[in-house]
Amino acid sequence: MGDFSGKMNIEELLSYGNDLVVLLKDQNDVQTLNQCLQHFNALQSSCHDDFSNVHLVQDYEKKIEECRVKTEEAKARTVADDEMDILEKEVEEELREEHLLMEEIRLVTNQINELDRQRISVQERKQATKKLEQQELRAQRKLSMYASVTDIIPNMDDHSKISGHIVDRNKRVVQKFELDPTKTSSFDICNDIWNMINSP
Repeated sequence: MGDFSGKMNIEELLSYGNDLVVLLKDQNDVQTLNQCLQHFNALQSSCHDDFSNVHLVQDYEKKIEECRVKTEEAKARTVADDEMDILEKEVEEELREEHLLMEEIRLVTNQINELDRQRISVQERKQATKKLEQQELRAQRKLSMYASVTDIIPNMDDHSKISGHIVDRNKRVVQKFELDPTKTSSFDICNDIWNMINSP
């Protein structure tokens, strides 16, 4: 009523009061008024309930919107996490392939080093063999020279004694000789060799 009185002028208020007095004189009107008041109260209560429900609905809508935003953010984070997982798996795969490649490179490097060592060893053996062949060739030439000049072919294998063969080309005879340096002096050995050379 207070709200209505603020908006009505005095005449309207007096007219409303007179109408209310007349209305209150009639018992039926009083009952009708009571019913109206009851309906008004029920309607007011219903309005309050509806107003509260509207606020509740608005609150729920606000909460739903917040949940929707959070859900979208969570989905975005989930997508980002999934992409990160994929990237991490790709990085792990790249690292695994790099490790395998480095292992293959290490094995190939070891094989190359081993082949290089074998090559060096073969070259050294070739050089040693060539050197031995040259030494053998020189020894053969030396023996050939000895045989041509002195008719004596010395034995170079046994250094504990002086030995060899005397070759007589005219008679086609080969005679073996041995001299022990521990029992014969160098002078006597030299004379014996010259005697063998000059013997007919």
